[in-house]
Formats: sequence, C-alpha cells, structure tokens
Amino acid sequence: RKLVYVWKETCTPAQVADKVKKFFYYYGVNRHKMCTLTPSYHAEAYSPDDNRFDLRPFLYNAKWPRQFATIDKLVEAHRAQQQQNDCEKKES
Repeated sequence: RKLVYVWKETCTPAQVADKVKKFFYYYGVNRHKMCTLTPSYHAEAYSPDDNRFDLRPFLYNAKWPRQFATIDKLVEAHRAQQQQNDCEKKES
C-alpha cells in the first residue's frame, strides 16, 4: 500500500504489484547465497559481524503463494475502488 502511494506518479498499482512480486521472487531464489560463506571468512583479523547470529531463514518458497495472492487481492480492490470513483464522477 505504501509503495502505491509513493510511486503513484510513475506506476500504476498493477505495475507496483509486479515489481514487488519480482523483487520477492528473486529474493527468495537467491537468499541461500547469503549463507554460503563461512562465518570466519573476513577481510580483517577481527569482525564483530560474523553472521553467526543471523537467524533469518535462508530457504524460502520463491512462489510466495499466500503473499502474492494478498497482493493480487489488494490490486483488485484498488481497481474496483477506482471504477467506483469513476462512476461517481460521471454521475455528478
């Protein structure tokens, strides 16, 4: 919803939905690559951030069925709201 508001000048809600879906698809497909380096691989001798405590899952279902269905429902709701607003403007 926020991206539709932020990008309202450049993208339609359907285009925003496509961009979000594409982003999360590729995030899900490539997330496992973030975990391929061993925690001890660093350019410095000491680093406080060695990824040992990164508890995010690294294998995702890249299809995101529930999330993408929710996005599709929001796009349809927005489209229906736009049609209703257009009909009300024509009647006025």
